[in-house]
Amino acid sequence: MTVKDGRDDDWSTWMRAAIAGDQAAYHRVLSAMTPVLRGIVRARAGAMDANWCEDVVQETLLAIHLKRATWDPAMPLRPWVYAIARHKLIDAFRRRGRAVHLPVEDFAETLPAAEAPDGLELRDAGLLIDRLQDRDAALLRCLALEARGQDECGQRLGLTPGTLRVALHRALQRLAKLRQEGGL
Repeated sequence: MTVKDGRDDDWSTWMRAAIAGDQAAYHRVLSAMTPVLRGIVRARAGAMDANWCEDVVQETLLAIHLKRATWDPAMPLRPWVYAIARHKLIDAFRRRGRAVHLPVEDFAETLPAAEAPDGLELRDAGLLIDRLQDRDAALLRCLALEARGQDECGQRLGLTPGTLRVALHRALQRLAKLRQEGGL
């Protein structure tokens, strides 16, 4: 990914230092990203007022603060920040009852390229999925391991779209519980 004028390198460097305890670096990174976040929010806000935009920016900054330990320091910071901003915008629009259409092209240059699937991860996922009930395992195998669409998996398993979503949610909860209990 190429970022003009090295700003992403600065953001990443400052955040690494901030996570290591450098408060001045944390202040620099937040100060540098705040005007960028304001621009993103205002560009997407349409007719929303300035207070609404500022609320979204502050929610985004708070989320960045609370979730900063989840950022992978080996990766650029900017795409991670943009993803949080995008989700906070969507949440804010949902609260207002407005449909949200954010074109992926706006974020295309910030998205990392897809990595090749890790064979060991797929094997481990398969082993963990095999420990689930038959329907849950079949659903997760179809959607995740075989990368089939919801329509195809629903037809294969005899599930309506609504039932499939509920079943998927419950299967993922059970899978997470297995994982937490020391699955793999």
